Amino acid sequence: MLDLIKKIKQTNDFSFSETFSIYNNCSRMIMKDQNEGMKVLIYILEQRRKFDHSLDEMLADIVESVGFYPYLIKEKLTLSSTNSKVRLISNTSIKIPGKVFHDEQMYLSRLLSTDKNLVVSAPTSFGKSLLIEDIIASFEYRNIVIIQPTLALLDETRRKLKRYQDNYKLILRTSQNPDQDKGNIFLFTAERVNEYSMFESVDFLIIDEFYKLSSRRDDERSDTLNNAFSYLLKRFNPKFYLLGPNIEGISEGFEEKYNAKFFKTDYSLVACEEHNIYENYKNKFGERGEKKAIKERVLFDLLLKKRNENTLIYCSSPYRARYLSKAYLEYLIEKGVTHSDVNIDIIEWIERYVSKDWSLIKLLRMGIAIHDGALQKHITSTIIDYFNNGTIKQLFCTATIIEGVNTSAKNVIFFDKKKGANTFVDHFDYSNIRGRAGRMMEHYVGKVYNFNPVPTYDEIIVDIPFHEQNPISNEVLINIEEDEVIDKNSEQYQYIKSLPKNERELFSNNSLYIKGQKDLLEKIRSEVHSHHELLCWDSTPTYDQLSYCLGLAWDFLTKPDTVYRPMTKSRLVKITFDYGWNKNINELVRNTYSYILENQNKNKSDAVDDAIRDSFQILRHWFQYKIPKWLIVVNEIQKFVCLEEGKRPGNYLYYASSIENDFIQENLAILSEFGVPRSAIDKIKDKIPVNLNQDEVIKEIRTKKLFLMEDLLDYERKKLSENL
Repeated sequence: MLDLIKKIKQTNDFSFSETFSIYNNCSRMIMKDQNEGMKVLIYILEQRRKFDHSLDEMLADIVESVGFYPYLIKEKLTLSSTNSKVRLISNTSIKIPGKVFHDEQMYLSRLLSTDKNLVVSAPTSFGKSLLIEDIIASFEYRNIVIIQPTLALLDETRRKLKRYQDNYKLILRTSQNPDQDKGNIFLFTAERVNEYSMFESVDFLIIDEFYKLSSRRDDERSDTLNNAFSYLLKRFNPKFYLLGPNIEGISEGFEEKYNAKFFKTDYSLVACEEHNIYENYKNKFGERGEKKAIKERVLFDLLLKKRNENTLIYCSSPYRARYLSKAYLEYLIEKGVTHSDVNIDIIEWIERYVSKDWSLIKLLRMGIAIHDGALQKHITSTIIDYFNNGTIKQLFCTATIIEGVNTSAKNVIFFDKKKGANTFVDHFDYSNIRGRAGRMMEHYVGKVYNFNPVPTYDEIIVDIPFHEQNPISNEVLINIEEDEVIDKNSEQYQYIKSLPKNERELFSNNSLYIKGQKDLLEKIRSEVHSHHELLCWDSTPTYDQLSYCLGLAWDFLTKPDTVYRPMTKSRLVKITFDYGWNKNINELVRNTYSYILENQNKNKSDAVDDAIRDSFQILRHWFQYKIPKWLIVVNEIQKFVCLEEGKRPGNYLYYASSIENDFIQENLAILSEFGVPRSAIDKIKDKIPVNLNQDEVIKEIRTKKLFLMEDLLDYERKKLSENL
């Protein structure tokens, strides 16, 4: 196989007889070992211009024999026999116009039409998400819940499913009511499933990246996803489809109990070449000093060679992505490389609303960008659009690229060997990074460049804690019915059983660290009289009230061993209070910039970049996720205690919602969900009545064509028009 692939790559042109010989060898290999034969076929398709086209019918028959039907359409190959033409027609979707399934997609599509639930492990390039659309396009299910791990993925899915809006209402926010006249598609994170109170029925459930159910992969959101899955199964008994990559199995007994089939396949329509760069530099790569410089120089030399090919560079953290991208930019300038003349409309927006000094501007002009979880949603979606359409070619990214978006590249560079500061990339993570190389219908062959040894293979069996219960956290166990608990004698269950029923219900609904909630409850009971004014506030808190309540959350609602450095409790209170007062990301950037200059040894250029990174991280992680959740839990516990004591409780819900929605007018918050920048929302808000609900707001913008307003930047206009 390797010799044949080498010949296909290195030969410039094949005669009729050479073409026949290669096609014949490929066909024989398929009969002997289908996986090896398929790899050769992929290289033939990639290098198809080299082959004699008078033998295209022979090639078409080989493509058809392994079920690569989408490539028949892409390459405009004509089948020779009636039987093969019938098989092509049978693989053509009757639900999605113009879509043709490959063989294993069609197999799964047919399984989904039976009464079986499906759990699928397949490569990134398999096309698992097409099956999601297939489910929706069948119009067999009225209410469908799709759970994905990130808001970026949900936004991407929303854009794909906009074409079904005549049949389904797309629900993204927990304040949206389901439609009574047509179907509903709930595009939620697990947190939002647990918060949503208006489910009337759920007919089909889809969980993307379902390996996040596992309690063994150190994902802080595992509990939340387990509770969401368990709740929907228990209450509505929907059909379900779980999908993810590189998984060997699931909890024993799950398939039997839930009428499910676990299906693992390595079937792929793309090939992946691995190049072990580190082997040529043994003992020369490192993280400090000269070894660090050599490793970076080798990376930059490689990127310069690949400058016109889409390339993802895996970095361990947002800091690393920014550092390496800036160092590469300096390298290009030294080499005399000039920036491209491509129009990049987000630059004007960055200059106006973030900073003219942000290094991302210079990067974009050179066809480079960064992608990580700290950036605002509209920025990340725009960068991915630029990358997918070729406006930018080289993307320095973090682990968010593994599970946060659906994009692939001709080349993937495994440069850093860690996730964050202390966790090493394991084989599962590496497989997911590697899986971004090559893309069905676009890149037949992807290339992975390893700057580190490939992690040792470890078989991934996804445990499903609410089913297996070994291990299981208190936060999941507390939601399991008594007759479903496997070990009723465990110390863990005895602790939960010892909690009074009303407290157990309170902690269960809050879905956070149970022992911390219990300790917080006792703390508030001991201070409700002496600190009533600090606890019981409405609307907007004073500094002291916010300091007290956020301090309680920080002290009690964080699991042991959780590290928030460089954030501190006192700084978190200050920046939250200041942001609630200013309601402005630019002010947060300026304050963070001053803080960095005063407390860290940074030059002004680096301080600007770090201030923007930290501010966006604070906005995404703290303001839009952690603080609202904390405040809601403290709110529920103080209300519980105040009612016990006959005292007036506070109500933090308005303030928590305001922070989560970036202080955007309630009925306009859905626009931020749709990837519209805050600046554009501020410009159109006076044109939209406050009493319109979220769905009417979108209709109002379309009807009045508010995206054509003169004071909108081109970027803002585009984000409004393309997302609504």
